[in-house]
Amino acid sequence: MENKNSYIFGRNPVLEAIASGNPIEKIFICFGMKGEPINSIYSNAKKAGIKCSNLDKRKFNELEKNYLPKGSNSQGVAAIIRSFDILSLEELIEKSYTDNKLPVIIALDGITDPHNLGAIARSAECSGASGLILPEHNTAPITPVAVKASAGAMSHLPIAKVNNLSQALQTLKDSGFWIIGTSSDADRLYSDNIYNQPNVLLIGSEGKGLRPGIINHCDFMVKIPLYGKVSSLNASVSAGIILFEIKRQRDK
Repeated sequence: MENKNSYIFGRNPVLEAIASGNPIEKIFICFGMKGEPINSIYSNAKKAGIKCSNLDKRKFNELEKNYLPKGSNSQGVAAIIRSFDILSLEELIEKSYTDNKLPVIIALDGITDPHNLGAIARSAECSGASGLILPEHNTAPITPVAVKASAGAMSHLPIAKVNNLSQALQTLKDSGFWIIGTSSDADRLYSDNIYNQPNVLLIGSEGKGLRPGIINHCDFMVKIPLYGKVSSLNASVSAGIILFEIKRQRDK
């Protein structure tokens, strides 16, 4: 595992981080912030033994300027945490089978927008997925923007990083997973009954899709039919639709 310090910001992401037991070192609140979410942060932080520090507006603005992405809407709240434990692929596979007989893992190929990364993590966690796989290269890093876009989901979702996605997919296949790829040119529909095995759902970039070498590992390729004039869906929307279809089929 690897562990790094980082900042998260926004009232709900900080509340989620407290609730999840993430190792928060300190919470910073801009002086004068009021309301129920702020009260909840104070009370839950106290219960968890986390120190809250009030900063005047000038100091809080300096914190935003030096440590948060430009244009961040922090809502007057930021926290420094020892960020998420990053698992090895083997650790993620072992954990996924411990938690679920038919685990679903999401793997990303070419998702470089941190907002998309966070939104996909949010859909994955909400649908009960077992984890998320991020290649070391050509993928958005886990930044405060991604954490905020996940609405706290990254505090709950196991995440693994891999140097080589192609090799990782072969390891997953050897461990019993069936690989589901996504493409607008696929022959199968996302609603076909093909999810009765442990699955890895591959999500590629909106422009280029999955790389050919990655597609070669797929047991099935699926598409979401579109009925309007726009030719593609946002990657995070596609992920959410398919993840909840898997959940729907398995809950029958």
